[in-house]
Amino acid sequence: MKRTVILAALLALGALPAKADEGMWLPALISQRIEDMQAKGFKLSAEDIYSVNQASLKDAVVLFGSGCTGELVSDQGLLFTNHHCGYSFIQRHSSVEHDYLKDGFWAKTRADELPNPGLTVRFLESMEDVTEVVLKGYKAKMTEEQRQALIDKNTKKLLAKATKEGNGLKASVEALYYGNQYFLFIFREYRDVRLVGAPPSSIGKFGGETDNWMWPRHTGDFSIFRIYAGADNMPADYSEANVPYRPKRSLKISRAGVKEGDFTFVYGCPGSTQEYVHSEAVKYIQDVSDPEKIALRTTRLNIMKKYMDQSQAVRIQYSSKYAGVANAWKKWQGEEKGLRKNHVVPVKQAYEKRFEEWAQGTRFEGITRQLANLYAARNPIYRAYEYYRETVLTIEKLQMARNPRFNMKDYYQPIDEEMFVAMMTAFDEALEDVYKPRFFLERRSQYSSMEAWKDAVFTFDNEAKALSEALNDFFTTTIAPPVAELNKSINLVYRDYMQGQMEFEKGKTFYPDANLTLRVAYGHVEGYRPLDAIYYDPVSTLRGIIEKDNPDIFDYNIPQVLRDIYARGGFGSQPVCFLATNHTTGGNSGSPVLNARGHLVGINFDRVWEGTMSDLVYDPEICRNISLDVRYLLFVIKEIGHADYLFDEMTFAD
Repeated sequence: MKRTVILAALLALGALPAKADEGMWLPALISQRIEDMQAKGFKLSAEDIYSVNQASLKDAVVLFGSGCTGELVSDQGLLFTNHHCGYSFIQRHSSVEHDYLKDGFWAKTRADELPNPGLTVRFLESMEDVTEVVLKGYKAKMTEEQRQALIDKNTKKLLAKATKEGNGLKASVEALYYGNQYFLFIFREYRDVRLVGAPPSSIGKFGGETDNWMWPRHTGDFSIFRIYAGADNMPADYSEANVPYRPKRSLKISRAGVKEGDFTFVYGCPGSTQEYVHSEAVKYIQDVSDPEKIALRTTRLNIMKKYMDQSQAVRIQYSSKYAGVANAWKKWQGEEKGLRKNHVVPVKQAYEKRFEEWAQGTRFEGITRQLANLYAARNPIYRAYEYYRETVLTIEKLQMARNPRFNMKDYYQPIDEEMFVAMMTAFDEALEDVYKPRFFLERRSQYSSMEAWKDAVFTFDNEAKALSEALNDFFTTTIAPPVAELNKSINLVYRDYMQGQMEFEKGKTFYPDANLTLRVAYGHVEGYRPLDAIYYDPVSTLRGIIEKDNPDIFDYNIPQVLRDIYARGGFGSQPVCFLATNHTTGGNSGSPVLNARGHLVGINFDRVWEGTMSDLVYDPEICRNISLDVRYLLFVIKEIGHADYLFDEMTFAD
């Protein structure tokens, strides 16, 4: 346990100042950051942010679905999140006759609110450092297999004890700092979540993929849901007898707005970051992974868009799929550019050189070379792994062959046929034959062209099934296992490398990488300079929407009512979105953005394109999160949706 004690002492250094506004902090340990937060303008206490003894801000925040955040804004279970977080559910309720994507949706009564099977929200009940419990019984002479078996055994006991109460309780034990620390998270999961309102996509997705990850931004990216519970306020399956959930805490809404320099903090569930990785990991992402995945997704997006532009029905079917493909595609472009511009690879290489000089004669000596060798062994097959995921495993006909419950409602065969030819060709040309199953190689030689093979696959179910099984089996038995083993070896070395970095830089604050658990990120409203002689103001307005308005372009064709409102005057300066320095990532979508008094001023939904490399390195000069100004949300509810009856259940701070 000696290393655990040393690590605990190093982690206590979290009370030291952080670099700029970087960091994603665990709420249970926020007392280590509270002085810095208060020095930057925060007016509340650590207990206001996180408490297990009384209602706190954590009780108004949920994990929405499997990868977003939401916040409670009334004592009747009303919840805000992003439009893009609710998009797939809005799409499922949409049809040509009732196109809620195009026209928006507003429930006039509780009876009109739409159920969403499969959608859940999770409230964090508590979180606790359980490192000593998880590692209880560990001895230095143990093999890694014995260590993991011990961890699994101890974790199983912890989870059983944590969830014995029932009533929707879920629990997980998460490894932080590559297994140097373990935290127990206990959630309560609600299963009846209904759609209350959503703006038309011409507001909720204004700017489409052209504006995605960009500034200035003018997207009204919000949707509204309501959580329902049983009569006892506990989780329950959907039933007409269920009643609106009564939260322990809901957020007050500020209508005072924000200005440059104001303190803000984001309370949400960031998904995944890799802030402490080796230079070879970054080099692979920058030079291989991002460029190749961008090219493949460009092809897929072009195919989908061609057919979506020709048919409203196809547009509805593929809107959610298109958005899912496009989001990472655009992000990777900014990430690659940011990594190169910030010289992240050579900067990390220089750091590793200094680390090795310091590590001479210690147990950390040679650890960076060990990582470099492991990446050299992993990267070729990992490239094949990524190619499988981005090409052949995306063909819906092959998915259909393995899954009899495939959703045919959102399937259009001409798209899939063209996708088959493009993706199978890319797969075949990019990878050596050693990474392909024998069935693929045999069939490739039998058909005169990929077009001819496509005709057979889409005509004969047996051909589709045989190909699907061959590719899937080869991927799961030959490609994925060595990748998993090499990644396991890499992560084991990172466990020591993480300890080494903490000892090497004892004056630096180390926050754990994001893993979709609740975190606090704080900073302030601020613009930025993406290029020489250019400065972006931190607040966008309705005037900018009108400047972009173009009825001939789907993504910029705003509702006529918005044009009419602007023409009447008085709303040109209506705030729409704002920038801040909060450190965010995927999963933070839908997170509440709070002011110094803990009042809701915005909903986080994006980052600026130039700063998307913040998953790997945070640059305080250009890393900015983009949030919807809550005043625009209220404006749209009232002026576009005529649903200001919802205001009656909200509490306004000013």
